[in-house]
Amino acid sequence: MKEFLTHIKDEFLRRTAEKVCEGERLSPAEGLLLYEKASLSLLAMLSDTVRRRLNGDIVFFNCNFHIEPTNICINNCLFCSYRRKAGEPGSWEYSIDEMLETVKKFDSKHVTEVHITGGVHPSRDIIFYCELIKRIHNHRPGLSIKAFSAIELDYMFSKSGLSIEEGLKMLKECGLSSIPGGGAEIFDENIRNKICPGKTSSERWLAIHETAHRLGIPSNATMLYGHIENYNHRIDHMERLRNLQDRTGGFNAFIPLKYKKHNNPLSYTGEVNILEDLRNYAVARIFLDNFPHLKAYWPMLGKENARLSLSFGADDLDGTIEDTTKIYSMAGAAETNPSMSIEEITGLIRQSGYIPAERDTFYNIIREL
Repeated sequence: MKEFLTHIKDEFLRRTAEKVCEGERLSPAEGLLLYEKASLSLLAMLSDTVRRRLNGDIVFFNCNFHIEPTNICINNCLFCSYRRKAGEPGSWEYSIDEMLETVKKFDSKHVTEVHITGGVHPSRDIIFYCELIKRIHNHRPGLSIKAFSAIELDYMFSKSGLSIEEGLKMLKECGLSSIPGGGAEIFDENIRNKICPGKTSSERWLAIHETAHRLGIPSNATMLYGHIENYNHRIDHMERLRNLQDRTGGFNAFIPLKYKKHNNPLSYTGEVNILEDLRNYAVARIFLDNFPHLKAYWPMLGKENARLSLSFGADDLDGTIEDTTKIYSMAGAAETNPSMSIEEITGLIRQSGYIPAERDTFYNIIREL
């Protein structure tokens, strides 16, 4: 690696690469430099250095399924292909009994986590969701419940007249284990106002996650990329996450989410290509030095592209999913019926030269395969 770095002619880029190899933190300017000037081969080497430093040869996955309570939503994000109005064709709003039946379908299967997230329904408050969590937890106490983006939480707390802390404590007492990272989109307020006007603010999103961490509820973080944002906006987004992680240490994983162009008003922007996806994964792995894991969400990327991302810093492929999510398939993702068997996901990991390890929600290894 050191010999390779001596051939980099740009002195600033060479010193930045040396800092990565030495385990030093990059500044926002250095992160931006990697986006703008580093070759893919250099990014592959640097990001692999970081991921091996953190996780060795392990690539994680879990056995999970999703519940999407509704796609009826008060927000009207330009990038969203999922939202429907009440009564509109293609809309749904499952009852608690119906969602519990979904859980029961997995009673005889090896799953360790249910991921619950969907639209922000105008008439559902925290009482509804507390009852849902409680009934799932009572039915299957060993199942980890990862539920509700900060956007959903913000609305249910406000509708119920509760503070962030009060609302999170209620949900935790009912059985909430962790919260997903959705709704972060891009933190830059000007971009946010253009692509998701009126949505929960960046400041509020960060406050909800910070409070959750303080209460012992870990979470993930996402970034929606490949629309009207630029590299500066991405670095700003990750810098805010890195600062919060310095304070709390409560984020498990960072998940870059690629904008998909089908069936939404932002489609005129098109989509970035796989080379940009890999560049983005690599820079994220290098820049977010305090995030233990980088997840390649394969229903969004596609299985083969997710496998490629393992060579650009990713160390987690999410899970088996069991064909239980529609969010990305409705936006034109390649995986229209997302499901992978344990054999398929472990085979994909081995093809890339890594060791597959089944994990729980908190990245404790259940078994290496």
